Amino acid sequence: MATTQETTRPPRRLDDVPGWFPVLDQMLFDWFLDRQEDSGVGGDLLEVGVYMGKSAIFTGQHRRPGETYTVCDLFEGDAPDAANRAESTKSYAKLTRHLFEENYLAFHDELPRVLQGPSSLVRGEVEPGSCRFVHIDASHLYEHVHDDIGTARDLLLPDGIVVLDDFRSEHTPGVSIAAWEAVLNRGLRPVCISTQKLYGTWGDPRPVQEELIEMARGRSDCHLSMQEAAGHRIIRLKSKGMRGPEFPGSRYADVPGAPPVPEPASAAVTGVRRRSRVRRVAVDLLPPVLTRALRKAMR
Repeated sequence: MATTQETTRPPRRLDDVPGWFPVLDQMLFDWFLDRQEDSGVGGDLLEVGVYMGKSAIFTGQHRRPGETYTVCDLFEGDAPDAANRAESTKSYAKLTRHLFEENYLAFHDELPRVLQGPSSLVRGEVEPGSCRFVHIDASHLYEHVHDDIGTARDLLLPDGIVVLDDFRSEHTPGVSIAAWEAVLNRGLRPVCISTQKLYGTWGDPRPVQEELIEMARGRSDCHLSMQEAAGHRIIRLKSKGMRGPEFPGSRYADVPGAPPVPEPASAAVTGVRRRSRVRRVAVDLLPPVLTRALRKAMR
């Protein structure tokens, strides 16, 4: 969404970080990334366009040992062309690399790999076929989104997931055209759509779609519908009063005088970040058939 937001400094909870990351998409990010991890799928993570870090902070919880998490944004740098420069000046004038990094480090012990510059940098900096999950949320201009989708295709593993933000917003027709063009002419196969994002793969979408349908049917807070279009099964998901997944408070959560951070049902806030990492490592050592049930039990 092309407007600026105010921020609480320093952020004490994820909601204090400005950005447009609906709870439905938080749930879906968690589900897709957990599914990969439960299935033993390893690979790097990539986000193109980070704004002030809300979705990047969330995704960073899923980086496992040996994986690289790369983010790319112009921040306060120069845009590659006049149209992109006008877009950045209008919508993201308050964004700086320092602010992003400060937000990220409020929730994590170390930064991801940060590329400052246009998204065209990514192709030369990330190894082809290395990524399991790519989130594209950078320029809304058709030419840039077209190129970002092509980069994602080259960087993803065969069954990797790409997420395209703002594919249906009325103020981002360039994203819509690039997204559906990729579906019709460039081999991208939709997995599902939310109110804000399209989730797709260049692999076979059927196995993940079947699991997604089963998951959605088991939730009372998620509306599920399906349509066929141009030979593709389109799964549509919508929140029905959904609450976001549990997410630990920042390192500033216990600052005197700060509003209390809601305590996750499964653990006290203090030390959640460390324990969540330990439990992911422990789960990764189990046979894949046991991992999903154990993850659900630990939530």
